[in-house]
This record gives sequence, structure tokens and C-alpha cells, in this order.
Amino acid sequence: MSRFEIKMPKLGESITEGTIVSWSVKVGDMIQEDDVLFEVNTAKVSAEVPSPVAGKVVDILYKEGDTVAVGTVVAIINLDGEATSDEEIIHEESVKEEEERWYSPVVIQLAREAKISKEELDSIQGTGYEGRLSKKDIKDYIDKKKRGSNKTSATVPSESVTPQSSPVEPKSVAPVAMSGVEVKEMDRVRRIIADHMVMSKKVSPHVTNVVEVDVTRLVIWREKNKDAFFRREGVKLTYMPMIAEAVAKALATYPQVNVSVDGYNILFKKHINVGIAVSLNDGNLIVPVVHDADRLSLNGLAVAIDSLALKARDNKLLPDDIDGGTFTITNFGTFKSLFGTPIINQPQVAILGVGYIEKKPAVVETPEGDTIAIRHKMYLSLSYDHRVVDGMLGGNFLHFIADYLENWKG
Repeated sequence: MSRFEIKMPKLGESITEGTIVSWSVKVGDMIQEDDVLFEVNTAKVSAEVPSPVAGKVVDILYKEGDTVAVGTVVAIINLDGEATSDEEIIHEESVKEEEERWYSPVVIQLAREAKISKEELDSIQGTGYEGRLSKKDIKDYIDKKKRGSNKTSATVPSESVTPQSSPVEPKSVAPVAMSGVEVKEMDRVRRIIADHMVMSKKVSPHVTNVVEVDVTRLVIWREKNKDAFFRREGVKLTYMPMIAEAVAKALATYPQVNVSVDGYNILFKKHINVGIAVSLNDGNLIVPVVHDADRLSLNGLAVAIDSLALKARDNKLLPDDIDGGTFTITNFGTFKSLFGTPIINQPQVAILGVGYIEKKPAVVETPEGDTIAIRHKMYLSLSYDHRVVDGMLGGNFLHFIADYLENWKG
């Protein structure tokens, strides 16, 4: 009798554990492939974990609310749907070893009906358990292909980056009783963010450049087009898609910034994946990623950014939505801050801070000479890793973005 081990999935590059929010099955239930087994919550994302096999649930090893390390067995499925036997236990690794990539019969059948080759199937990125291709993935792919919007199917997996150092866990010190002070322990997400920030400052020697940008053309263009854009696309036209477009163009022009560092090796990324920092309702922060941002039009960027922000605030981001970022943008202007000095999102080597747009008197050159005019101004700040990005490269990269926005053509 064969049994299959269900393990806690790795829902992101830096994720080491997950909390079981709820079980959708109980011991004794008969399940089909892709049936949801449980919902898991991590520091970055919540996701439903489907079953990669059909059978009978014979054991659930952890209860709701338990935090479990990645790779730990959380449930066991009897593949034959019969009584449990200890004769044969199939580990998930053994299924992966059988062939290059594992597909459920449902996925294979849909692929055959759509005349999708094995090579094409292998190139489709899966959002299911352990990166597997789910029924929804293949259906979405087929729909996109029919609409002719599937510009590229092949994806390059993110390089495994060896961390340069890990933050030393602070020693737990018993709080000292102090008058007028309430001591509250950080929640799990805030602890992870804190560790990540400390690690980034230890790993990367940060340098920050700041430029002031005249975005008057950009502001006027947006005002003229925002209503028509909303009617056409169904999303509000903010400044972020325009900034993301400028960043994507800059990364294509200066690929030395679209890298990460592994020891003394520089890893050049083939894809330009721009992360946008989003504040959550609980006060924490998450960075969903627009993949292949350089291949999207302004409309595509606006829709993608709006969709990711909504999913983030509704706690519905998928693992793929937060993985693979090669550069990050954070918007200080949301809080009317003029500029900030952002901390690099490891293992990336640069991050752009966007300031508040305000009207200011400025000297403007005209054919008749200099004059004072009211202009829309904004500060951009670029923090970069001085191990691989020198002042000239950082300055040129930042000024490319500034020039692109100042001379906005739409």
C-alpha cells in the first residue's frame, strides 16, 4: 500500500516556515488531485496548498495555528484510498526524480487537447504546490494563448544566492519593569522585516544619491489622460506605472544594476522584475513583483501594479507574486515625505525612493532669458550597494530615470 507525504511548501526565496491557518480536509476524506488541503500563511504571502495526488487522508500531523518549518511532513495521503500500510511511503522527492517535471493527469489531458508540446509545457511557470503546474495554471495559459497575449512562456528560475551573512538573533532579555512603559513583543512578520533590514545593512555598504526632478510634463499628461485611461482600463492612472516604466528602461540600459552578488561573483539577471513596496493594513510591508516589466506597455504596468496592490491588501498574493524581484521601488510620497534613504531589498543591489510631488518656484530658461515659474518638482533617491555599483554608475542610472520623467512623452 503506497502512502504520499505532504510537506510544508517553500512559498518564497527567503521563507523558512509557514503557519497552518486552516485545514480543508480531515482524516478519512477522499480527495482528488488539486483539491485544497490547507491554507498556509507566511511572512510574505498566504496561499492554499492543493494535493498533488488523489487518495485518502490518513493522517494530519499538525493542527491549525501551528508554525511548521519548510519541508516538514504535515499530512499523509494513502494513494490507494484504502487502509493505511507501512509497507511503502512515497516521498515527494522521489516523485520529482521520476521525471524532469511532474504533471497531474488533468494537466496532461488539457495540454494534449490544446496541442501544447512537452517543451512548451515545461516552460510554463507553475503557481501550485512546490511550483507544480496546476489545472488553473494550464487553463490560464491556454486562454492567454488563444487571446494572443502570451508574449513569452519561458521563464528563467531565480538564481540561488548565498547570503553573505545572516543577522544574529538578538538575545532575549527579560524586560525591566519601568514606570510608564508598556513592553510589547514584535509579531512574527515584524521580526522577519527587522532581521532582513539589519542583514541588508550588514551585507551591503549603502550609498544614497538624490536628485530633484521637474515632472511638470508628467503631471500635465496624467491630468489630461487619467479619465480616459480609467474608462478604458478600469484602474486609476497613478504616477507609479510611469516611474516603473522609467526604471525598466534604465535597467535595460544599465544591466550592471540588474544584478545580485554571490561572494565575489556578480549574477546578471536576464529578466527585469520590478518590485513595488506596498503598505499593508496591519502596518507591515510587502513587495509584490511585476515580472518582465520591460516587456509591458504603460497600460500593462498600470493594470499589473493595481492588481498586485489589491491582492497584497486582501492577503491574496501567490508565491510567484513576490518572488524573483531584481529591483525595488518604494514610494515615500504616499506619506508626503520629500525623500528618504531606503534600505536595499536583498539580494538586490539598488532601490529607488520616490518623493512627494509639490509645486515650487523654479528658474526656467526661455528664449527671452531666465524667468521664475511654478513647476511640479519631485525628489528621487537611489540607494545602491557600493560593492558593485560605483558613484558614476549610480549617478548615471539615477539621471537616466530623472531625464526620462522630465521629458515624458506618454
